[in-house]
Amino acid sequence: MTEQATRQEAAIAATGLSKWYGNVAGLLDVDLTVSTGVVGLLGPNGAGKTTFLRMVTGQLKPSTGSLTLFGKDPWSHPEVLSRIGYAPEHDGTWDELTGRAFVRFAAELAGMDRPSAAKAADAAIERVTMEKAADRPIKTYSKGMRQRIKLAQAIVADPDLVILDEPLTGCDPLVRADIIALIRDLGAHGKTLLVSSHILHEVEAMTDEVVLLYKGHVLATGDVASLRELIEDHPHKIEVRCNDPRVLAGALVSEDSVRALEILPGKLLVETERPDACYPAIAEAILAADLDLEGLLSPDEDLEAVFRYLTSRDVAGI
Repeated sequence: MTEQATRQEAAIAATGLSKWYGNVAGLLDVDLTVSTGVVGLLGPNGAGKTTFLRMVTGQLKPSTGSLTLFGKDPWSHPEVLSRIGYAPEHDGTWDELTGRAFVRFAAELAGMDRPSAAKAADAAIERVTMEKAADRPIKTYSKGMRQRIKLAQAIVADPDLVILDEPLTGCDPLVRADIIALIRDLGAHGKTLLVSSHILHEVEAMTDEVVLLYKGHVLATGDVASLRELIEDHPHKIEVRCNDPRVLAGALVSEDSVRALEILPGKLLVETERPDACYPAIAEAILAADLDLEGLLSPDEDLEAVFRYLTSRDVAGI
């Protein structure tokens, strides 16, 4: 099969895609093809993820370049948008409606008659495990419940392409696990999903395929394993807050995965090039020394730090 034929059949095919807001570039010369399965769109805040998703869903037109969905220009063939389900990052719900009414309305907008819309809404609500809260007003929902009901309306019409913009924001661990499992299941059953996030491990739980977007450019595409190989020597700092940082430092000073230690008031900064080995070592040291852990975070865990590192290297593809 030729590359041109592959792009014509792809759910999303972008060529030289750019979007300008006055003198500010939202996207710059993006070439990207997305076919069946789950693809993670990774990038720090302001990378251009939402701009790209809004163009894919027909809300924005490109300044230059081309974009096709299933081989068709969505602005010349708006009917192709009926094959898309979309859950935006920010809520676009009517808070006075119940969750069930909201999802039914989405089904009717997709062209279903009322009986079919009611049946499809019930099935989508069940799939996101929102049956118990479906008849409550959306204004009473927690953030995690709002994310679930947005996901339900995105899949209610059984779309071929599902666009999810930061679907895990505000979700507790159990809700995150449920949504990730649903995304993986949809991908395994032949759907195409483009899921944006700024958190690497979230996307890694959903898929191996990633697109790295940074300052409007596609920095790299490929699989998560290749990305991790690129950043394996990226200095990674871990901030540990505990009741006795000096004792913890003494326990970690001979640990092979620790590159450097810095003791500060109330906390210990640990630098490592092997975070996968270092985190368990920290946990074991805290337990062995019977210390009180007050907090643990990494200023280098977010993609902004990783992308700053990657942009200093030649990583046009992975």
